[in-house]
Amino acid sequence: MKKSTLALAVAVGVLAQQAGAAGFIEDSKATLGLRNFYINTDNRNGAGANKNEEWGQGFDLRFTSGYTQGTVGFGLDAIGLLGVRLDSGGGTNGATSTSYGGTVFPSKSNGEAVDNFSSLGLTAKAKISQTELKLGTLQPKLPVIVTNDGRLLPQTFQGGQITSNEIKDLTLVGGQIEHAKGRNSSNNEELSIAGANAHTAAGRDSNKFIYGGGDYKITKDLTAQYYYGNLEDFYKQHFLGLVHNWSIGPGVLKSDFRYFNSSDDGLNGNTPAYYSNGNYDSTSNGKGKVDNNLYSGLFLYSVAGHTFGGGYQVSNGSSDFPYLNQGDGASAYITTDSQIAKFARAGERTWQARYSYDFAKVGVPGLTAGMVYLHGDNIDTTSPASTDSSEWERDLTLAYVVQEGTLKNLGFTWKNATWRTDIPGQRDQDENRLIVSYSIPLL
Repeated sequence: MKKSTLALAVAVGVLAQQAGAAGFIEDSKATLGLRNFYINTDNRNGAGANKNEEWGQGFDLRFTSGYTQGTVGFGLDAIGLLGVRLDSGGGTNGATSTSYGGTVFPSKSNGEAVDNFSSLGLTAKAKISQTELKLGTLQPKLPVIVTNDGRLLPQTFQGGQITSNEIKDLTLVGGQIEHAKGRNSSNNEELSIAGANAHTAAGRDSNKFIYGGGDYKITKDLTAQYYYGNLEDFYKQHFLGLVHNWSIGPGVLKSDFRYFNSSDDGLNGNTPAYYSNGNYDSTSNGKGKVDNNLYSGLFLYSVAGHTFGGGYQVSNGSSDFPYLNQGDGASAYITTDSQIAKFARAGERTWQARYSYDFAKVGVPGLTAGMVYLHGDNIDTTSPASTDSSEWERDLTLAYVVQEGTLKNLGFTWKNATWRTDIPGQRDQDENRLIVSYSIPLL
């Protein structure tokens, strides 16, 4: 039995003896989240299926307990996930011979989508003063590790995390992750990065990702961040961030600066099977050790329901920007992480423009719309070797949430994306997502 599993069993045993204590039940909450999700991707050129299409109904049941009384309070959280296939026939689920599953659902050995998939996650927790320890299923959203929630069901991780707010205006976080459960999976799997992930024929992985850092609120409008992440045998990563909100005239200007320094760790430094994607003069397949510096700045000005934005990002070094990526969908804490592409390839320079509007300002509360355009160039590639490949993406979002009445909080979202590129081996894409969501409080 692994240490984390044993510790979780002990924690649950202690909790069972105290579950009746005041606070555990009184402060508990339970909700059922419903998500109806449809996705259609049109691959415009190249070999393979031209259309990927899936439709499903997701159920996300969550229980969050309070804490037992005493110097040390104990609690237990649970998350139950179920995805039911509504349509994924005709070979349109996006699964290939080397992929784990399709766009939304896991796939059978013959490539067909399963009828349904489910999982249960438990998290034991303990709290002393303003410090909280969690062990079990986690969904961190930090600069060096971000839970992906871009499909029918969310991604989850297995491990432990401690969060402390003992010092005024300072939040400290540290933890270790051992496994991930993908957004289209019922199984825990080990950790990896693009170029070496275990869903490729010669995949390699790791079962140890450690992270730590903190947010310090210098003033009410200025926050500084530092975080560190280390995926054993793959990469080490340092992050610095600075976020500032400045009242200018009738609106507010938000400035968001981010810097990542990523380098090789362990076997990634000398073993080709553990190499990352990128452009390396010494390898014909475009892989090598992690070597990346990523700088970005994003500016957003909000006024009278309008938000105007622009930003620029530079990805320097010999490799693409590394992040936890098992090959089944992942998120990265970068300002260019978009509906289809990440815009963080080796050598890439990306500028972006954003606009969104909240229609509450004209008497339609709950209705929002947004547009993002990104253009990246100077991308390093191999076969042929080049430093002038480019890509662009345009994302549109229209959403409405019912504000009152029997259907209050019922949400409708349409997301449309167009991606075009001249990167060798990549296919242009058009994509639409339709999402209907609803949350039902149970406790």
